[in-house]
Amino acid sequence: MNRFIGFVKKEFLHIFRDYRTLFILFGIPAAEILIFGYVVTMDLKNTGLAVLDNSRDEITRQLSEKLFSSGFFSNTGDIQNYNEIDAGFRKGRTKAVVVFPENFGRDLLSSGRASLMIVADGSEPNTATLVTSYATAIVNNFTAEINPGSGMRLLIQPEVRMFYNPELKSHFMFVPGVITLVLILICALMTSVTITREKEFGTMEVLLVSPLKPIQIIAGKVMPYFFLSLINIGVILVLSWLVFGLPVKGSLILLLAETMLYILMSLSLGILISTVSSNMQQAIFISLIGLMLPTILLSGFIFPIENMPKIYDYLSLILPPRYFIVIIKNIMVKGTGIAYIWKETLVLAAMTVIFIGLSVKKFKIRLE
Repeated sequence: MNRFIGFVKKEFLHIFRDYRTLFILFGIPAAEILIFGYVVTMDLKNTGLAVLDNSRDEITRQLSEKLFSSGFFSNTGDIQNYNEIDAGFRKGRTKAVVVFPENFGRDLLSSGRASLMIVADGSEPNTATLVTSYATAIVNNFTAEINPGSGMRLLIQPEVRMFYNPELKSHFMFVPGVITLVLILICALMTSVTITREKEFGTMEVLLVSPLKPIQIIAGKVMPYFFLSLINIGVILVLSWLVFGLPVKGSLILLLAETMLYILMSLSLGILISTVSSNMQQAIFISLIGLMLPTILLSGFIFPIENMPKIYDYLSLILPPRYFIVIIKNIMVKGTGIAYIWKETLVLAAMTVIFIGLSVKKFKIRLE
């Protein structure tokens, strides 16, 4: 019995001495409960809302104030005409627009009925559904508040319209998200594993003494994944068009150019992971745990970033998928051009340069 207890104590000591095991045992569960607890929520918070007030009377002013004072919506500015609705959605901050027709207040008081329109960005079906539901509930609550105790009852009827995705088909959200997830996982994971395998089996030293330069060796390793990833994108786009009826509304050339930039960034990230990984298991762990969950939860793929606590908003700023999600949704679903995605494009380009620079630096140190 004493031997068994001694053996158990030894195992405890081995666990406590290995920081990676402790991180898996305690760090990952704690991080997941915090991330899932705050991220996986269907509540709205500070969602961008704009108002097109063609009536400009006291009732529309009161109703607008009630919408913004609820805490669910933040004011992204007043819209002057219908043409500005599409432009507001393309910029990304505005998720819905409340449109008051002319003589809204006068019609309500004279006939007892008036209608308004809630126009939502249907490229994000989950958010669009929540926004219209919350806004409708607030309008109904406002209607109940302004109804007198006796006499004619007033009724405000909200009419819901969806931009880009009138039927709120979920694949308008999932196809761009799957492209983002697949590319970064395949490129970063396979590149990091391929290079780490060479180091682990000792064949990297053989390659380094060959006539090829280190940069040529790395380029030769990642080049096949670059072209295979492009083929992957072609297959996904064809399937999304034939099976789900989701065409590319914007420029196909621009989409391919942005995709190649994202693939290059993912490959450079995979090279960086390989330089800090001592074996294939470590490279797989970093690639999967460090990329898959953040991409799904913190990139805006499924859950709106504006609904999360600010700390997660700041954390997502260092995640490349956050920017590519915006790019691919704008091109595929909204049909926008480079004028609306140039900031995200510059961020991805800067990340690519940084990852390549760090990889080369660490690789040179390793050679020395």
